[in-house]
Amino acid sequence: MGEARRRVEKGLPPRQLKTNNSKPSRFFSWLPTAENPREQFYTITQRGAWIGIGLLAVIWIVVRFVGPAAGWWVPADMR
Repeated sequence: MGEARRRVEKGLPPRQLKTNNSKPSRFFSWLPTAENPREQFYTITQRGAWIGIGLLAVIWIVVRFVGPAAGWWVPADMR
């Protein structure tokens, strides 16, 4: 006989599901991070990656075009 049927026969209310709201869910069980810090980490690292890509593009433009045009240096493939 199942638990639900036994409870109905005895006039008991249905069993309440256990909620685990007291502990935040963790990405790794051994790493003490919850959902919100994990989302903040993803947001910060993603923003930092895009900033790095932008800086790399700006530096490349300066080294490849602005520096030689201003006479600061001559690229090795232009000699």
